[in-house]
Amino acid sequence: MTPLPGLGTQQEFTTESGRRIGVITYRDGRMELIVSDARDPDKICAATDLTGEETSTLANLLGAPQLVRQLSEQQREVTGVNTWQLPLTHGSPFDGRALGETEMRTRTSVSIVAVIRDGSVVPSPRPDFVFAGGDLVVVVGTAEGLRAAGEIMEHG
Repeated sequence: MTPLPGLGTQQEFTTESGRRIGVITYRDGRMELIVSDARDPDKICAATDLTGEETSTLANLLGAPQLVRQLSEQQREVTGVNTWQLPLTHGSPFDGRALGETEMRTRTSVSIVAVIRDGSVVPSPRPDFVFAGGDLVVVVGTAEGLRAAGEIMEHG
């Protein structure tokens, strides 16, 4: 973090291609996303102000794939346990219904560990969580259980 006297702070990192990507947080709470020029890392080629909601959306868009990647890496360490992402299509038997109604754990021994909706992650959703078409359901279990979970999500 770099202090910007009288303005706020700047946090940044440098990509493998040499571009700096950063966020300036102003003292009044505003945030600005900045990207440096590919040829001159000290020159800003793009900048945009972000509202609080936009900042959250961007964080979720970047965080959702990281959650799935971390789960996949962790499951590699446990023989016989896998992580899958099951798309819940519009019109699926569970579109608009609560997670608990799937009886997923009882029927398959699979655990629903997260749901990704519109780029936002809902970790450890509760039984009363209501699915919506377009959700990506992250499940953990055996290969056999995951196949059964896919069938349940698709056919009921």
